[in-house]
Amino acid sequence: MRTRLLLCALALGAPTALTAEAPLAAIDWLKRGPGVSAAMPLPERPQPGSGPLPSVERARRDEPPVATSVDTPEVESAPLAAASGEAAGLLSSALTGLPRTLWSSSDAEGLSALLARVEPAVPALSAQLLTLLLAEADAPGGNGSLLVARIDRLMDEGAVDAALALVEQAGGSSDPEIFARWLDLSLIAGNDEAPCRALTEKPFLSQDIATRIYCRARIGEWEHAVTIYGTASALGQIGPRDAELLARYLDPELVDSSEPLNPPARPTPLEFHLFEAVGEALPTQPLPRMFAAADLSGNSGWRAQILAAERLARRGTLTENRLLGIYTDREPAASGGVWDRVAAVQDLEAALNAGRSDLIGPALLAAWPQMRSAGLLVPFSGLYAPRLQGLELEGRAAALAQRAALLSPDYEAAARTLPARTGLMRAVAAVAQGEMPEAIPLSPAAQAVVEAWRPDAAVPPELEALLREGKLGETILRAIDLFHSGAQGNNADLTGALATLRRVGLEDTARRAAIEQMILSDEGAPL
Repeated sequence: MRTRLLLCALALGAPTALTAEAPLAAIDWLKRGPGVSAAMPLPERPQPGSGPLPSVERARRDEPPVATSVDTPEVESAPLAAASGEAAGLLSSALTGLPRTLWSSSDAEGLSALLARVEPAVPALSAQLLTLLLAEADAPGGNGSLLVARIDRLMDEGAVDAALALVEQAGGSSDPEIFARWLDLSLIAGNDEAPCRALTEKPFLSQDIATRIYCRARIGEWEHAVTIYGTASALGQIGPRDAELLARYLDPELVDSSEPLNPPARPTPLEFHLFEAVGEALPTQPLPRMFAAADLSGNSGWRAQILAAERLARRGTLTENRLLGIYTDREPAASGGVWDRVAAVQDLEAALNAGRSDLIGPALLAAWPQMRSAGLLVPFSGLYAPRLQGLELEGRAAALAQRAALLSPDYEAAARTLPARTGLMRAVAAVAQGEMPEAIPLSPAAQAVVEAWRPDAAVPPELEALLREGKLGETILRAIDLFHSGAQGNNADLTGALATLRRVGLEDTARRAAIEQMILSDEGAPL
């Protein structure tokens, strides 16, 4: 039936479909259970009453029908508050320690531009950025939506579940811009029925014809989808690639007689999903970080899952335990590259589980450089530092266990228990305890870091001015940006950024960023 419908649509002017592997049959795919997602279907609209409302007879008053005078009351006016959705957040002020006025004094358009470009140089600042993005806070003034900018940055970071939860809290069908992101995130997460149903109820949410066609088919209205497809194709309202993808999606039988499509360099989430549905799944490694979340669904091969998990763990959007679970899911069947890293982690895990101190040291020596080259020393340290403490390790293995402890959340306790320290580690231990180290020969970058703990360390004038204006959130973002500049070689910016973070009460973030900068730079690890 669908084949005949699609042929009729093609006769109206749709392009001929261009072969692929066996597709994910549309009906089978529609019948499968929904994927795990934070998206939530919207409540159904209330149904109107089935009959007329009863009339109400009003009592007559014995008074003149016309007033002889009128008093006009004074009306006070005030600008309407920003939409409540703009203040949406998953983390309360009690959890973050940040006030609800975080953004209030800044301009939404300027903040949005800053959010789009700021680049955390170390994991501690990535974590602070995520906290800012998820914090409950009143909306700023000016044009533009800070909520949209926050969602976009969460997507850039690969935090798909968090972004979905934020969209859900703000109301996914409340606005076309929010809806577009709701659908994109749901397509990546594998649970797009709720936004598609919302679109059929509120067509104004999207003017994109391909989206409308897909959503009609997704909720089972195949005939309607084919009709829209045929008309839109005849009118040239669908691009050639989307037309080909939709043709194959609407009728999987076309796949057997068609050549594989050329993949786009930057597919939309809908195109990415359609390629998978017609049996031509795209690799996620060359794509923006958001697409990596799709490889964690269980439908991708183990290697793809590992690479995606590592990519997200570097940004702090995947937990260390989830990364470990993927590393230890099965035995590596090959060697070289990612497989050597998996084998090294599994060997260390096995040695620790067995309590074999004679094996733990060599396993740590093998795993550390593997995780360093992958940019994963911080999550690795979070996993293993507690388990390495108190073990009788020697030489280089003992030194690596100390570094892991300083890169872990318990850095301050680790600094107090470290054995005699010299050089860089002495400076790191002092900063970990919030102290300015004594005069120690250090590299210029490390010296700039420790200078932030001098009693007279100054906040840069431009950031001091922002603080006086009450622009706390913007100040933190600019401090993160300034730290990145310092990590690129402008050493004085390291001092200014860390002094600013300390000034606004983010002492833990400042210490962790300083420790990570000094140790990771000394290790030659990618920042």
